[in-house]
Amino acid sequence: MKQSKDNFSRQSVAYCRFRPTYPPELYEWLFEQVDGFSLAWDCGTGNGQAALRLAERFEKVYASDISQNQLEQAGRKENIEYLLCRAEQTPLLSGSLDLICVAQAIHWFDFNAFYREVKRVAKPGALLAVWGYGLIQISSEAGPVLQKLYSHTLGAYWDAERKYIDEDYQSIPFPFPEVKAPVFKIVCYWTREQLTGYLGSWSAVQHYISEKGISPLADFEEEMDRFWQKGEVKEVHFPVFMRVGKVDK
Repeated sequence: MKQSKDNFSRQSVAYCRFRPTYPPELYEWLFEQVDGFSLAWDCGTGNGQAALRLAERFEKVYASDISQNQLEQAGRKENIEYLLCRAEQTPLLSGSLDLICVAQAIHWFDFNAFYREVKRVAKPGALLAVWGYGLIQISSEAGPVLQKLYSHTLGAYWDAERKYIDEDYQSIPFPFPEVKAPVFKIVCYWTREQLTGYLGSWSAVQHYISEKGISPLADFEEEMDRFWQKGEVKEVHFPVFMRVGKVDK
């Protein structure tokens, strides 16, 4: 089985504070597709944002992650049970789940082992929804500065799995009959400080700091001074991509 990677424990506080939240329309669409609202599983829950939304409709939500630090930052509700475990091997009951969600995490999994676990724990006809968001979109003037950071400065510091994000999850195996999902996007209104906080939660930034002992964001900040003043609020976008399937037992 593929070894699990924990790239976010170190910056779990920043991850919780600065990561963007998924649009309400995404969840409303998902809720229209499921057959029941008994049990859901948010796999790779991170800071628990998807689990919290699922808990508004489901009787109980299991939310799992391999990072204890991440789970400690996650929001609480009485009907959410957090589990410290691998995505590919869980204590969940066989044939029990109506919905399985993976938000911005499936690219880290052992696909074959995870899908075996999905088939084990899902009810017949349950829904599997995996989604993520691509590179943040900012103003046309500042866009090249961000692209330089992403591709040039940090290019060698991204894990190989990042390619699945860049390819909108179209290149991951997905052995389930698919349900065509609408196109969603995340819209945020951020200051420069919020942008920098978000970039600091990137795994590649942490890899860079571990190797070089300095942050790659200092030069980025200096270049951004030409386009975005500190304290100024700007609209930014994240393109959301999604694959959804019915679990055929």
